[in-house]
Amino acid sequence: MINKLIAGIFLPLFFFSCSPSEKQTTSAEEGFTFVFLTDIHLKPEMGAVEGFQMAIDTVNAMHPDFVITGGDLIDDALRASHGRADSLYQLYHEMSGGFHMPVHNAMGNHEHYGYSADPPVDPSDPDYGEGMFERLIGERYYAFDHQGWHFMVLDGTARSDQGGYEGRVEEEQMDWIRRDLEKVDPATPIVLVTHIPLVSVMPQIQHGPLYADNQGTLIMNQQEVLAPFRNMNLKLVLQGHLHALEEINLMDRVRFITGGAVCGYWWRTPDNSDLQEGFLQVKVVGDDFTWKYIDYGWNTGISSRP
Repeated sequence: MINKLIAGIFLPLFFFSCSPSEKQTTSAEEGFTFVFLTDIHLKPEMGAVEGFQMAIDTVNAMHPDFVITGGDLIDDALRASHGRADSLYQLYHEMSGGFHMPVHNAMGNHEHYGYSADPPVDPSDPDYGEGMFERLIGERYYAFDHQGWHFMVLDGTARSDQGGYEGRVEEEQMDWIRRDLEKVDPATPIVLVTHIPLVSVMPQIQHGPLYADNQGTLIMNQQEVLAPFRNMNLKLVLQGHLHALEEINLMDRVRFITGGAVCGYWWRTPDNSDLQEGFLQVKVVGDDFTWKYIDYGWNTGISSRP
């Protein structure tokens, strides 16, 4: 069963390896640091503004090279009126301007305007779905490079035929992934960012080994998404959505890290919970990295989950 699981899901990643002479290397003295903040769920209520400001202040004191956000920046555009959704986006845009370094944003399911609205939003509205994010934040999928590493930010949320959203990378974006990788040296270390995870065992840990979760928990076309990386040096996949801290190290080849949540348990985390509000700090040297989870000190005053 284990062999079947690895073959079915991860075999596309096993066809590339670098010998020491093939790897892109930098001197041991070189390196950089970035932070990954996912699941902020910013809104005026529940102390979210004060909590996010504390996270921003903590990041600024750490002086990373840049910030990557992992989606669910606001709470939320899925069900909100146009005015409410727009005001949340404006609030996030204003507050994220307080970072003292570049910010690379990813789109989460809660940024898709109107997918679960009642009354329904007309799909012809230019702000529908990803439209409001693109208008107010920027591109929903893109790539950038930093000190020899290649970063690819995806939007893994799509409109479901059954209503609402599902985890899926659409064909337009798949075409972009393949085109982008054509320009990347196969030895270049790659970081992939997606809000909805590609790989996680959290549903099985929470519900049992045979549990099959719903269409919005993981990216359903995961094998298709990973296939273009089969001959590439994919090192790290950063994920959000589950408000959990998890690392899956695949044969010391690719590490899938689900990065907790800035809002913790939606700004209601008990102060005695094992996992607190936080974010990831990632330190890169050469073609390797280390990471740790940063509890930035927010307290709710709740002693146990309601």
